[in-house]
Amino acid sequence: MVEQKTMSTDFLTPAQVRKIAADIEAKEIQAGLAMAHKAEEEQKKLHEAFMSRDILPDMMARVMAVVRRAAEQGKSEVLLFQFPSEYCTDRGRAINNADPDWPKSLDGFARRAYEAYEREFKPHGYKLQARILDYPKGMPGNVGFFLTW
Repeated sequence: MVEQKTMSTDFLTPAQVRKIAADIEAKEIQAGLAMAHKAEEEQKKLHEAFMSRDILPDMMARVMAVVRRAAEQGKSEVLLFQFPSEYCTDRGRAINNADPDWPKSLDGFARRAYEAYEREFKPHGYKLQARILDYPKGMPGNVGFFLTW
């Protein structure tokens, strides 16, 4: 009679190996989805904060301090703030195309900042320029608001 050898418990069948690989892949996919969901939630919170943000009472003093430092360095403009072009109603197209009606595409804090510029700075000869700062994947990325003199 031939003695049959039993397989050791460490021996894996091809089906078991495929299952191990599939389980690891599924865990990686789950982790990636969880990270993407977390990033999406963070982006929503940032967007909500931007939309509800108000102009601070000391805005004029803060801006004038920045303008003074820039002038002392021989500059003729300052970047006031930046925000994703997705926050514009047209995703930054009007700004990108230098459309004279670009302010109509603003929303939230950007709109309030533009209104503050119109009210507080424009009468004194300042200008406000909105520029697309980068083009990820060929599309308008961040918008920068520049105060110039």
